[in-house]
Amino acid sequence: MEIVLIILSIVILFLASAFRVLREYERGVVFQLGRFWKVKGPGLIIIVPVIQTMVRVDLRTIVMDVPSQDVISRDNVSVKVNAVIYFRVVNPERAIIQVEDFDAATSQLAQTTLRSVLGQHELDEMLASRDKLNDDIQKILDEQTEAWGIKVANVEIKHVDINESMIRAIAKQAEAERERRAKIIHAEGELQASQHLLEASQVLVKEPQALQLRYLQTLTEIAGEKNSTIVFPLPMEILVPFQKILEKQAQEQKSKPESA
Repeated sequence: MEIVLIILSIVILFLASAFRVLREYERGVVFQLGRFWKVKGPGLIIIVPVIQTMVRVDLRTIVMDVPSQDVISRDNVSVKVNAVIYFRVVNPERAIIQVEDFDAATSQLAQTTLRSVLGQHELDEMLASRDKLNDDIQKILDEQTEAWGIKVANVEIKHVDINESMIRAIAKQAEAERERRAKIIHAEGELQASQHLLEASQVLVKEPQALQLRYLQTLTEIAGEKNSTIVFPLPMEILVPFQKILEKQAQEQKSKPESA
């Protein structure tokens, strides 16, 4: 009786070990006597103990943090760059057979690719063209991991750390650039103002009454500021007769010694 119970328990354990349940996002790579047989799942699958073995593969997107890498840019600036990559297994057979550990292999490949790609660009491109660099790294990784059954969906550069001396140099460069823009804008404003003043003077020359109205408007603006000083603009036309009289007297004085 005891022998029967032992045999029965062995049979139950044998059958229990034959049944496996795979979730919706899992697949099972089954080997039969060491040779690849098929990919099973999801759901309930049966594995013949001893003869067959199974390796579970997760098909969900994996988020992997790439450790900080020391990169020397094309303009010889040393920076530390880290990134994050998003990838998933699209071919469980290749992911298990073609590479020993696809997680570690993808991580190492991402580190070397990050250093090689960023080393071909200048610091300004790393800071300004980050989207383009992300696309370049993603394409390279996706091409190289395709043989492993891995699909790299996205790569994002997280941080570009620069030493303090370089940060100060960049700040000085940005300050000089802003000063240059300010001077250009100021010069453009002066040019536009001079053009408008020229047009306004041409209009005032054609209509002398407009100049008088402008004088009165200026007085109104000065009086509105509650100043004790009143400036009265004197039209230059009033001085023309006096100027002519002075010129006539000067000519008469010059002609008297000649007549004497």
